[in-house]
Amino acid sequence: MSSPSILGGTSLFTGFTKLCKGLAVVLVAGHIVVQILPPAVNYLALIPARTIPFVWNLITAGYIEQSIYGVVASTLCLLIMGKLLEQVWGSKEFLKFIFIANFLISVCVFITAISLYYITRRENYLYMPISGFQGILAGFLVGIKQIIPDQELSLLRIKAKWFSSLMLLIAIAISFFTAESATYLPTLIFGTYMSWIYLRYFQRKPETKLRGDPNDEFAFSSFFPEFLRPIIDPIASIFHRMLCGRFETSTEDHGDTLGGAPLPGSDPIEATRRRERGARALEERLATAPSAEELKKDAAENV
Repeated sequence: MSSPSILGGTSLFTGFTKLCKGLAVVLVAGHIVVQILPPAVNYLALIPARTIPFVWNLITAGYIEQSIYGVVASTLCLLIMGKLLEQVWGSKEFLKFIFIANFLISVCVFITAISLYYITRRENYLYMPISGFQGILAGFLVGIKQIIPDQELSLLRIKAKWFSSLMLLIAIAISFFTAESATYLPTLIFGTYMSWIYLRYFQRKPETKLRGDPNDEFAFSSFFPEFLRPIIDPIASIFHRMLCGRFETSTEDHGDTLGGAPLPGSDPIEATRRRERGARALEERLATAPSAEELKKDAAENV
């Protein structure tokens, strides 16, 4: 029996969670506000030159979609991907992930915009309004890569572990043909990287008290083709030592704990269990969803 496809079946458009629906309402409401009151963009979107003193931009920008296409796409992706991630992580961790990732993305985009201004002296980097949920959605793709890496997109037969990489590749390719790339490309890149860092090293699992995901299949080099990994791994190891090198030093003397707390990524077995829970969650949704034949039968009976 073949494994179910992550994007196959009617279950994609059913079973949305209350939390995801609430977040969708926030996105729609934010879009309506900036359409009715266009000046609100200056206070809610991330405008690097105005972030100080308007520091709340670092939080609000991620929930403001300025275009109708953006709000529709973000809402659909939130509902579809969010219901799977929330079922595996739990509502509290799911909301925590969104908040932390959104804040880190905004901080990184702010620093990048300021740096680009000092390098190029182009003021548009200071005053362009940056907003949108795309950074969090990029993080959702990383989460899906973590929990169900081998599930496939039924139409193209692409495994979930490649969704993030393909998204970034397409975004970078498009950036060569559009002048607006600065408003979305850094958000997507930092959304992917910051989410990976959080999931790889810091996400806590209440049931085990462990942090992170040490599985080799979730290493930074796993975002790249196999032939590039010998090049990527040495570079990634530098950042790995920066993030948890001090913990590893202590591990040599005290085993796998530091002050009684498990170290980041100290249990690969738990990482495997998370993947199994993700696969089971997906199978349960697909199993409980009515098939296309059943829907046609019900419709015929109603007629």
